[in-house]
Amino acid sequence: MKFTKGCWLDRDGVEIHSAAQVREARVEDGRLVLYVVPYAEDRRGMGGPVLGITVSSPGKDIIRTEVCHFDGSCRKIPTFDLRIEKTAPEIRTGPDCVSLKSGDTKLVITYNPCTFTYYYRDKRIAGVGNTSGRAMISTIAVRDEELMDKQLDLKLIGSSSSAFRTQNYMRVQMDVDIGEKIYGLGERFTPFVRNGQSFTAWNEDGGTSSDLSYKCIPFYVTNRNYGVFVNDTGPVAYEICSEQVERVQFSVPGEKLDFMVIGGASMKDVLVRYTALTGRPALPPAWSFGLWLTTSSETRYDEEKVMELVDGMLSRDIPLHVFLFDAFSTKENEWVSFQWDRSIFPHAEELLRVLKEEKGLKLCYWLNSYIAQRSPLFREAKEKGYLIRKPDGDVWQWDLWQAGMGIVDFTNPEAWRWYQDRLRPLIEAGIDTIKTDFGERIPTDAVFHDGSDPLHMHNYYTYLYNKCVFELLQETKGADEACLFARSATAGSQRFPVHWGGDPTSDYLSMAESIRAGLSLCLSGFGFWSHDISGYQGTATADLYKRWTAFGLLSTHSRLHGTTFRVPWLFSGEGEENGEESVAVLKAFTELKCTLMPYIFSAAAEAHRTGVPVMRAMVLEFPGDLSCEDLDRQYMLGERLLVAPVLSADGSASYYLPEGRWTHFLSNEVREGGRWMRDRYDYFSLPFYVRENSIVPVGNDRRKPDYDYLSGLTLHVFELNGRAETEVCDEKGVPALRVRAENEGGRITIRLEGRTGDLRIRLRNVGEIRDLSGAVREESGEDVLLRVKENEIAFRRI
Repeated sequence: MKFTKGCWLDRDGVEIHSAAQVREARVEDGRLVLYVVPYAEDRRGMGGPVLGITVSSPGKDIIRTEVCHFDGSCRKIPTFDLRIEKTAPEIRTGPDCVSLKSGDTKLVITYNPCTFTYYYRDKRIAGVGNTSGRAMISTIAVRDEELMDKQLDLKLIGSSSSAFRTQNYMRVQMDVDIGEKIYGLGERFTPFVRNGQSFTAWNEDGGTSSDLSYKCIPFYVTNRNYGVFVNDTGPVAYEICSEQVERVQFSVPGEKLDFMVIGGASMKDVLVRYTALTGRPALPPAWSFGLWLTTSSETRYDEEKVMELVDGMLSRDIPLHVFLFDAFSTKENEWVSFQWDRSIFPHAEELLRVLKEEKGLKLCYWLNSYIAQRSPLFREAKEKGYLIRKPDGDVWQWDLWQAGMGIVDFTNPEAWRWYQDRLRPLIEAGIDTIKTDFGERIPTDAVFHDGSDPLHMHNYYTYLYNKCVFELLQETKGADEACLFARSATAGSQRFPVHWGGDPTSDYLSMAESIRAGLSLCLSGFGFWSHDISGYQGTATADLYKRWTAFGLLSTHSRLHGTTFRVPWLFSGEGEENGEESVAVLKAFTELKCTLMPYIFSAAAEAHRTGVPVMRAMVLEFPGDLSCEDLDRQYMLGERLLVAPVLSADGSASYYLPEGRWTHFLSNEVREGGRWMRDRYDYFSLPFYVRENSIVPVGNDRRKPDYDYLSGLTLHVFELNGRAETEVCDEKGVPALRVRAENEGGRITIRLEGRTGDLRIRLRNVGEIRDLSGAVREESGEDVLLRVKENEIAFRRI
């Protein structure tokens, strides 16, 4: 939200009071408590406004600042479920300033003028203040309703946006250095680097080609290796180098503002600490990384059609792992009822049995948190108070999505259990996972059971919704098997994977939007992400279908879904019938992903342990490489594999290889990095490179993602000119094999620790070797295949 006009003037109807002088600083229970006034001279307390500021550390290298103007509110505000550590920050007071240090991150506050400056290992990383000495922590009175309406155009939130009409806002402006770039803030489809953008963190169902987002996360990270988390479940308005081009501004309605600065030696460190605070992603079960096929969300289907789709995949020898029943499994205008439409699924339980036991599939069921008026559950939910209500006590209803629908109130513990109990029969009948759709259309003119402020419940609602379903799956399936396919999210929702990217259209522009949005989400604390292969809206060309397939199977999770059926034989190129090439491409990349599961699942286990995502923006993996800072059409899959999806109908791809030697995983071609490349690819390939000094574990099962990864494992070693190491997890995510390799003056040593079994090592592009010990040579050529006999293998390269 913009409050000023240029550098000198405030907007009409706006009155800004900013922290100018610290009048008192004291230490209480390991916290720093400040009394701050908006004037620099000594007035001896004649009126306000004044600000109370509390500075503390909720975790190592995290500095929290809570600013309060008025403290008299009795509203119940839902809060993020944070994992606060008991830390003892180092606080030092002096005559002119005070400092608080947590780990290697330090905040120095000067008294007059009042400024906040953040350091990591004594290097300045950020500041709140400017050369004139005016700190940019402010309380702002807004008396112009026209301005508020213009800034907060939220007519689609509910029947009224009156909850946003407030007379006060709290604001912080943080300095942005030359060359500093801002990333994250959720799954956003606008340009990847946030500099120059204005938006409000407010979940909406807006598709993938607008500035709206299904997943708004009030956290950003910068290439200066720090992050900022605004600990507010309500609408956080951002002006990122926009209203003031030298600053990131964030503001919230009301009288309080809580934000945390997170320091680190790298962007990865920042994500590690942020997810330690807000929650690490659960480890999805190994089977969930396979190929998902859904029915259509807008095309009717029945038992016969489901079997036709499944048998069509299997008869064409395409590995298939999860089948998802979408909306039309339920009667029209009865979404949701947790019941099958018996007119088209008269034998649903037998169908589930056949799909699971005879076809070997896991099963997913679609639902949302809305109860249509025609649903047989609506009256029960209404009478028991399980639906969100209006201030007059009526059920809050509208027709946008389902006729007369109400919204389940997850702040009511009984409604929580009721919702879970309605799901149990489906899970008992064979459903393995749930697609938790929607969760964004939550009104602000509503009353919740626990009295929570509806303005702050709008974004937070999705956390409760998905937590409710995820915990049921943990209870019924076991912690190792729980998995969602969710659309909406807020801070902390990464605990309940997997999330997918909404409703892209079937064109290359939307494919590119999806890539940058997914990378943005993964820079916001989320470890896993998926998207609708070939796009959701419309129908892709055969060309786009095949290109998106390669991208989809080199994402953490892979799903065929759209408004029409997305089976490959429906996508035929010129001069062919029955989509033969689309079938072949889908089969090839599904099999490739299955063989890469020892690598992908080990990266997933790392995301679970540390919060570092599996799909990584180039800037995350190559800090300091200026060419990587803006890249949003390629990514690293784990630490070692580079993926650049083809985004053109002529098969050409432009991509960047950072410094070093890179080997194309499929063709074995080696290239020197540090430069841009442009190549043309057929449908069975794309820029898919491995960085030097890499060990990539490759499995021996091309048909399924969940198998014994250590049985028949082959370690692919690439361009070893220094040191390399990796670990391989079993299908439960437990490290079972550690590998270290080193090249010392031409002598290469590979050490193995853990379970080796029938392990093999493939030396990629190594040429001839001699002085081999600890292994038996099975194949020679440009690649050398070794069968491991001992836990230490050594050789020299000729």
